[in-house]
This record gives sequence, C-alpha cells and structure tokens, in this order.
Amino acid sequence: MAAPPTRRKISAVDTAWLRMDRPHNVMMISGVLMFRERLEIATLRRVVEERFLVFPRFRQRPAELAGVAVWETDRDFDLERHVVHTALPGAAGRKELQALVSRLATTPLDPARPRWQFHLVDRYDGGSAVVVRIHHCYADGIALVRVLLSMTDASAHGPPAMPFEPPKREPRAAPDDPVAQLMQPFAGVMGVARKVAGTLVEKGAELWSDPSKAVELANQGSALTAELAKLATMGQDSPTRFKGKPGTAKRVAWADPIPLDEVKTVGRALGASINDVLLSCVAGALASYLRDKGDDTDGVTLRALVPVNLRPMEKAYKLGNQFGLVFLDLPIGIENPVERLYEVRANMNALKGSYQPVLALGLLAAMGSGPKALQEVLLQALARNASSVMTNVPGPQVPLYLAGAPIDGVIVWVPQSGDIGLGISILSYAGQVQFGLIADALRVPDPDAVTARFREEFENVVLAVLLGQWLRSD
Repeated sequence: MAAPPTRRKISAVDTAWLRMDRPHNVMMISGVLMFRERLEIATLRRVVEERFLVFPRFRQRPAELAGVAVWETDRDFDLERHVVHTALPGAAGRKELQALVSRLATTPLDPARPRWQFHLVDRYDGGSAVVVRIHHCYADGIALVRVLLSMTDASAHGPPAMPFEPPKREPRAAPDDPVAQLMQPFAGVMGVARKVAGTLVEKGAELWSDPSKAVELANQGSALTAELAKLATMGQDSPTRFKGKPGTAKRVAWADPIPLDEVKTVGRALGASINDVLLSCVAGALASYLRDKGDDTDGVTLRALVPVNLRPMEKAYKLGNQFGLVFLDLPIGIENPVERLYEVRANMNALKGSYQPVLALGLLAAMGSGPKALQEVLLQALARNASSVMTNVPGPQVPLYLAGAPIDGVIVWVPQSGDIGLGISILSYAGQVQFGLIADALRVPDPDAVTARFREEFENVVLAVLLGQWLRSD
C-alpha cells in the first residue's frame, strides 16, 4: 500500500488567499518574461526542476480536509504538466501575447495538482516569452519575485544572479523605494496581526455591520484600534466606470518602458521621489482615459489597495504571505501634472507610520481562521472602498538571464480581490520602468488605451519641469 501523502496545515493568511477565488477574480499572480532569443522547452524544464522545485512547497497542492486547509504532497507530480509549450500564430507581437496572457489570467489552475504553471511561448516577436502563473496562497508577490530571481543568472553561462537564501542583513529603506518599502518591517508583526485577527473572529461581522462599535473600540486609546475604526468607517472613492460588478473576462496591456534615470532626474527637479512621479503618471493616464470616454473627472479620486512588505527581505525565500495593505488616494481629478504629483506625494507622506498594513494582515488572518461567512464580510470591507490594486516593485537594475537567454523585459500582476476590476503594475528592471494594466473587460475593454497614455503623462511632467526652469531663468 502506498504511503499517505505528506500534509501540513496552511497558515491562516495563506488560507484566506486560497478561499478568495471567485469566477471573476482568480487569485493568481501572473507574470510575463520576454526574450529576443528562442528558448528551448527542455532547457526551461531543467531550470525549473533545479532552481524552482528546490522549494518543496511547489511539489505540494493546497487542499481542504474536514474544513482545514493543508499542503499535500502530489505523489504523481509530473513536471511536464507544469512547464508547458505553446506558440503564437504567425509573426506575432505584443497584441497577440497580450491576448494570450488575458486568457491565461482568467483560467483557473488545476486544483488536483500544485497550482502553478510556466508557459513557454514560441514565435513572440522573433524570440520567446514565458508566462508564469502561481496561486497567491503559495506566497506574496515580494517572495515570488525573489523565487524567480533565484532562477536567473548574471550571464548566459552563470553564475546565479542571486542565491536561494541571501545572507542576513539589517533591513533598511533605500532612497526612492516604492510603496512596498513604505514602512520597515514591524518587530513581531505577526503577533500583532494575530491579536487583530482574534478580535475580529471573536466579534465576527459586528464591527462592520455597526461601525459605531469600531468607534467605541477606538476610544480605548490604541493607535491600532483607532486605525480599525477609521477603516470600518471609510467612505468609498469616487464612482467611475472602473467600479462595478466585474465579469469573468480580463484584458491585459503594457506600455513601452521609460528610462529610470529620466524619472530620477524629474523627481530630483521637483523634490519628489521616483514613486511620486510614477504614481502621478498613472493617475494622469487613468484620468485622460476617462475624459476621452466623455466622463467628468473634476474632483474625482481613485483609491488603490497597495501591498506593503512586512518582513525582512532576507526572509522572502521562505514563501507564504506576509504583507499588509494601505489605501492610497490617486487624485485623478487634478489635471495640472505638477500639482497632481505634489498631491500624490502628500497622500504618500500621510501613510507613513500608518497601522493600516498590520491591520490588513490581521484582517487576512481572520479570513483564514474564521468561518467563511466572516471572510465574505471582511473581504468586502477591504475591497469596497477601492477601485484598483496597485503594485510597485523595484526589480534588478542589471540585465539577467534565464535558461541561457537574456531577459528583455518583465511585467507582473497581482490578482484583484472582491469586486475590484483594475490591477496596476509598475516594475523597474535593467534601468527601465514598465507600466502594465490588467482590467475587467466590462469595465475597461481597451486597457492599451490607458497604458499608451503613460509615456505621454510622463512627458507632460517633463515639459512642466522644463517650462518652470525657463520661467525661473527669465
């Protein structure tokens, strides 16, 4: 008789992401790596076997047994099911690849197997592409980017660009770090999050069905409970075509990259961070799209849920989800590019030191440890007050190689939760900044019309800087 499969209980936070799948929002982190050279499927499979499967969790599938979520080893694991081969029709380019990624982003992973896949795509712009899909219950975006980096090399024949387990270092915030580095990891953050989760499970949906209870709790004087009251009583952002019940189809698009040095130069000239400049350009592109559709943007604010890393970077290789969320207001109603940038900067500064990320982690833990009915209430509490999920990830600033081929470009999207239908991605790599969008097809059927405006909005900021310098020198 065969031995029973190895099983291990899934953490409460990871269980929340496992339970969060919806027909209109599948909880997958999706990414695209682009190559000018042709990759061979045998080579890619070898790299995955040697440098991805070194993490035992990727041989396991999530399962629920008697209401308890567990990791269960796949005794019939077959690498060929997970590293698959496809090809685009004819002389395919970005449009055809975007259509393929759109389909894959809404196709659930097989629940009978470990929930991840690499798709090697032939005939993309004369080279290849690799589409990566991994269920969010395995790890957050920071950890998965760390895993993917451990699969890359510094040159075509090595050495590895990054070891699996980097040496311990003191956490520090680099200049111009994006939202993901808004706060340094809290000491004992998981313990704080568990206390929040315990309170929410104990009180059930009471705090959200009756916000006055949250206000009453805040009067106890704790900064954390005050943040809880603020979240429970937070109003929704402006109604736009981006909000509404999503359908099951998604559309993805990405823009031509912008040189990172140019963004740095503009930021220095305006006394702003790289992040301030990029987020302002995103807000401008969304606003321009709305106006082009005939919508009024005067006074309109779009709120984004933004992941914030809550663990030391040297522990990202341990997988799992350990991040919080903050609500960031994007002032898309401000047309002046410099005025809009300074408003973004002010909104970012207001979030520094906020307990929102720890509270959000506690909410996720409560979702995974409490009954499913409670999860629905808390999920809506997180999702109802935002129109988008936005990630901003600083990638390596030197070219890397995968399976012997140089990576020409990369873009990654995290899933949208609840009824949120818009996902915004900013990722820097090899001296370039890439902006991408994944959108519900009912809300934004033409996301390329948004991404195409990104560079234009950046050039508007550059023009404002140059004009301001000219006026000052006059």
